[in-house]
Amino acid sequence: MSFYVAPGQQRTLRACMVCSLVQLQGPSSTMIPKTLQRNADPAQKFVREGCPNCDHVLGLRGNSEAVQECTSQVFEGLISLSDVRTSWVARWQRLEGYVPGTYAVKVVGSLPSEVVASLEDSGVKYIPRDGSSLEEEA
Repeated sequence: MSFYVAPGQQRTLRACMVCSLVQLQGPSSTMIPKTLQRNADPAQKFVREGCPNCDHVLGLRGNSEAVQECTSQVFEGLISLSDVRTSWVARWQRLEGYVPGTYAVKVVGSLPSEVVASLEDSGVKYIPRDGSSLEEEA
């Protein structure tokens, strides 16, 4: 599995606003003609598979409206993690316990208040991935 993303494919990426996991269009995109790939919806993989870290709370699988609310195409930087348990980068980005994969350094966007309340009710401590929590701590 390659984590490399060609510059031309970057607009087909979305990042989860809760855990910052970045997903590409999907593994089956090699079967789609290139002319159709350009117009493909980058949210499809989140709709098809959900977020492996957050789907138990967010319910993204099969829910395109939730995917639009809880993921963003606007983010900064990419981090590829293969061992989140021992990585200092995973600790720095607060990614311990998440699945190996590609994560955004910052994700622009804000979750709806009802989603934040649902996270809190489920015992998930929401850390905004846009850097605002770092400003509050300083």
